[in-house]
Amino acid sequence: QVQLVESGGGLVQAGGSLRLSCAASGSIFSINAMGWYRQAPGKQRELVATITTGGSTNYADSVKGRFTISRDNAKKMVYLQMNSLKPEDTAVYYCNADLLVRGSSGRYTNYWGQGTQITVSS
Repeated sequence: QVQLVESGGGLVQAGGSLRLSCAASGSIFSINAMGWYRQAPGKQRELVATITTGGSTNYADSVKGRFTISRDNAKKMVYLQMNSLKPEDTAVYYCNADLLVRGSSGRYTNYWGQGTQITVSS
């Protein structure tokens, strides 16, 4: 069974830091782009950051300079280092990845993790 599993969420005070991790597991042949998205209560899910296989990154304007996305291709993991957290960063954070699964038709399929809650108190 192919899945993405996030860890590292929790409660933190404003100005604090957290690091999210996401592990891809299962019969995965290859991983293309990976990323993090978030969804606050009453709002649509939004992009936080993405990273390509080669390490090129893209960030939402709201997190630039505070969050850093990275990945370990050998371990099939993606990370999100979050610094200078603000109450408006409170949301459920989701891992996302394009996976080429063994035994598939050769197409990458987009997968989501189950999400992890980040709460930033003021």
